[in-house]
Amino acid sequence: MGRALVLNASESPLAVVAARRAVVMVLKEKADVILSNGMVFHSARLTIEAPSVVRLRRYVHVPYRPHAPLTRRAVFARDLGTCQYCGAAAENLDHVIPRSRGGLHTWDNVVASCRKCNARKEDRTPHEAGFSLLRKPYAPRDGFHLTLGRIEPGWELYLAS
Repeated sequence: MGRALVLNASESPLAVVAARRAVVMVLKEKADVILSNGMVFHSARLTIEAPSVVRLRRYVHVPYRPHAPLTRRAVFARDLGTCQYCGAAAENLDHVIPRSRGGLHTWDNVVASCRKCNARKEDRTPHEAGFSLLRKPYAPRDGFHLTLGRIEPGWELYLAS
C-alpha cells in the first residue's frame, strides 16, 4: 500500500496518510490530486489512480508548536539512526544525564545509542563511562520532517518550501 502527502490549500505540507485515505478524501471532494504514484484502486463502478500528493480544497489552520514532540522515531530520525557514542546502528534511546541522577526526558538529554554502548554506560554520565558524544543533542525546529519516514518520489518539490 502506498502513502500520500497531504498539502494544505496554501500548498504547505500537513501530513502523510495511506493512499487509500487519500482516495477517500478525493472521492469526498475534500482534496484534489496533484500527483499520482501509478497504483490503481478498483471498485465495482470506478477505477481511480492512487494519489501520491493531494491538496486540500479548504485551508486548515494548524496550531503553532514550538518544538517537535519527543518520540523514539523522531530521535532516531534526528540522529540518523546512528549511535551517538560510537557511530554504529542505533537500537535504543539513552539519557545523556541519567534519569536516576536528575536528567530530564527532553530533546537535549536524549540520544540514539546502540545496545552495547547503552549497556556499558549504564547509569553514568558519558564522561564517567569514558564516552564522548558525536553530536550534541538538540530540539529540532521542524517536527513534520521527522515524522515523514522515507520520502516518496515527487514529494521533494512540496517539502522544500
